[in-house]
Formats: sequence, structure tokens, C-alpha cells
Amino acid sequence: MKKFLASLGHAIHGIRHAVAAERNLKIQLAAFALALAAALLLRIPRLELLAVLGVSALVLALELANTALERLADRVSNEPDSRIGSAKDVMAGAVLLAAVFAAVIGLLVFLPPLLRLLRG
Repeated sequence: MKKFLASLGHAIHGIRHAVAAERNLKIQLAAFALALAAALLLRIPRLELLAVLGVSALVLALELANTALERLADRVSNEPDSRIGSAKDVMAGAVLLAAVFAAVIGLLVFLPPLLRLLRG
């Protein structure tokens, strides 16, 4: 149990560090907070809420992994290296792909209830 709690502490420290240092992660957390608030206000059905939570977790987790990769790559070499650059680009692409899917899911989940609300 002691090792688990220590690991949990390290994970929380890593998340705090990334949130403090990474502008994109702050933006993604703000978008998640808005999506969650909208889901609760619009009383989005449970299954759709799970989709929003799942894709949000994916985007945030990939952004954390991207941050870790960038930090490690920058530590390994400050010199231009096409393989390191390629690895960074691939990881950034993974974040972008997840974010695009999150936006599509967001439109599919939130647009119908928002249109009903606007039509009164």
C-alpha cells in the first residue's frame, strides 16, 4: 500500500507540474470544464456523458504523454535530430487526432439539445 500511495503522489505531482507549465493542457482542461458544465446543465443522457468523459480523458492523457515525451526528448538532446523531431510530431498528431474526435463527439452530443433550447 505504501508503494501505491508513493506512486499516486508522483502521478499527482506530474499532473500538477504539467498543468502549471503547459498552456495547451490548461486550454484543454478549460474546455473539459466547459463541456462538463454544459453536460450537467443540459442534462445530457448518461451514455452521452460517458462519451464526453471518455474522449476528454483521452485528450488529457495524450497531452500529458506528449508533455512527458517532449521533456525527455529535450533532455536527451538539444541538437536538431530528425528522429526526435519525428517522435514529437507523431505524439502531437495523436493529441490533435483525439482533439478532433472530441470536437466531433462534442458537436454530436451538444448540438441537438442546444438547438432545442434555442428553439424554445
